[in-house]
Amino acid sequence: MSVTLTAPMSLDALQALCDSSPFIRFAGIRPVTVDAQAQTSTWHMPWRPEFERADGTGQWQGGPIASLIDTAGCMGLIAIIGRYAGTVDFRTDYLRPAAGPHLKAVAKVRRAGRTTGVVDVDVLDSQERLVAAGRGNFFVEQPR
Repeated sequence: MSVTLTAPMSLDALQALCDSSPFIRFAGIRPVTVDAQAQTSTWHMPWRPEFERADGTGQWQGGPIASLIDTAGCMGLIAIIGRYAGTVDFRTDYLRPAAGPHLKAVAKVRRAGRTTGVVDVDVLDSQERLVAAGRGNFFVEQPR
């Protein structure tokens, strides 16, 4: 699927870009808001049984949380700059166990340069408690 990139991207175009990734589709990650002026975006990821840390805990395993940070950071940058980007490096700090029916990620573009971008991402549980924080460094694809 080909998605036309613009700056900033509409939610529909951003959702189409997310839907073009089998992993993002599987995880159910979707954009909720994009604020080009503030250079922020919010993201939603619903609970799946496959995301449980251990049977019966009701807690999110760390991998899906890290994936949400990576996806929200990269796609959040793409939404603001209107060009493809990819992960160079990212880190995740887990702050408390996450539980509940969904997670929300709030991505803030800190730098959107010609070749790289830096995005900070906070992850909140369904009770709006901060459960993880991350920062991603992304390469920016050059226009052709």
